[in-house]
Amino acid sequence: MQRKLGNRLERLALTSRLEAQLAAVKTRDVAEIMELQQAMTPPGASLADRSFDEMSVVEEIAGVLTVSSAAAGALVIQSRKICSLPPAMNALASGAISWMHARIIADETEGPGHSGAAALVAHFFNPDAPNPARAAAPGELIPARFRRTVRAWRERHHPETLEKRHAKGRAGRRMECAPDRDGMAWISLYLPADTACAIWNKITGLAHGLQGPNEPRTLTQLRPDITAACSSTR
Repeated sequence: MQRKLGNRLERLALTSRLEAQLAAVKTRDVAEIMELQQAMTPPGASLADRSFDEMSVVEEIAGVLTVSSAAAGALVIQSRKICSLPPAMNALASGAISWMHARIIADETEGPGHSGAAALVAHFFNPDAPNPARAAAPGELIPARFRRTVRAWRERHHPETLEKRHAKGRAGRRMECAPDRDGMAWISLYLPADTACAIWNKITGLAHGLQGPNEPRTLTQLRPDITAACSSTR
């Protein structure tokens, strides 16, 4: 039984590496599909025609993979980014990191420019880079911890000041509603951090004030109830 357990764990590790390698194949294919599409576009094509051709190919990718157009578009962006950063692409192709790790790299290298993205990747994947990462290898970190580590490095080395990046972020503030099962839905807000924290703290304070022996609702239930009551127009 112990040998069987060990064999299953070894097979699980192998499967994980194979999944990463297959993800690398998909990533490279998606990036090359977009390169071929651009190469086939006539040099004198208008911007509208170029956008239409690109959107058409994204739709074809969505159909082949049976995913939404938005998911296919995100995959295109991520694949292009990973392929433009050879050390990260090589790590994925070798199975040293998972696709989740690769997605984090793609997400966190948006904004600093290619030189900044290359420096970030070199820090984590090139032991000969100036001041390379000394902690565990990226693939040995769970994705959430890896994201925190990458984001911390990005914040310290970003070429733009935090004030400029915050101003750009504020311009993208938005509210989203996502239906869920059983007649439920999720509401999410993308706001400046100080505003979001102020809303959270105020709602939590009101919820604590309502708690008592005659209040059956939990704190978790009170927060959405209070938020809904504050937003009601009735």
